[in-house]
Amino acid sequence: MSNAIYTLNAEVRTDLGKGASRRLRHADKVPAIIYGGHQEALSITLDHSKLLQAQANEGFYTHILTIVVGGEEVKTIVKAMQRHPFKPKVMHVDFQRVEAGHELHTVVPVHFINEAAATKKGGIVAHHINELAITVLPQNLPEFIEVDLADVEVGVTLHLSDLKVPAGVTITELAKGAGHDQAVVSVNKPAGKADEDTAE
Repeated sequence: MSNAIYTLNAEVRTDLGKGASRRLRHADKVPAIIYGGHQEALSITLDHSKLLQAQANEGFYTHILTIVVGGEEVKTIVKAMQRHPFKPKVMHVDFQRVEAGHELHTVVPVHFINEAAATKKGGIVAHHINELAITVLPQNLPEFIEVDLADVEVGVTLHLSDLKVPAGVTITELAKGAGHDQAVVSVNKPAGKADEDTAE
């Protein structure tokens, strides 16, 4: 995927307030804010069509983005995106500054692979989570966490502690202690299967 998707040009926004935001949206611009780090929050505007195109990629939400403001590059991640209730429009974006050497607390999607192998064994796959809160240094930020179901037997549930995460990634819930080892995915027996076995 090209880096162009992860680079956005922005302008500093001086005209603040609801009326100003409405005018911006009419001009196909999106109001946004960059905060965090050791600098003041920065109000910016983005081109709506470019933002809409970029955010269609799943990686946009978990990748470190470069926002070019006044010729300066600011490294950020998306923290929140406000969408229109029914139109394909982005209303506002919150970006958080990324600083090398400072840990990020963010959420990444979970990708399940080899589900067909589990269903071939007669199991029914049930996802309990589809995203994961992690703590990680910017240079180690993964786009997603992969869960391989190839060797998971029917009747088995994988928990957070069973996941193989990349080096430098900490699962936030697990860091809270053993009582937070949530279920991630189960390969269940089909309903009624046990009854048939006993009936024979």
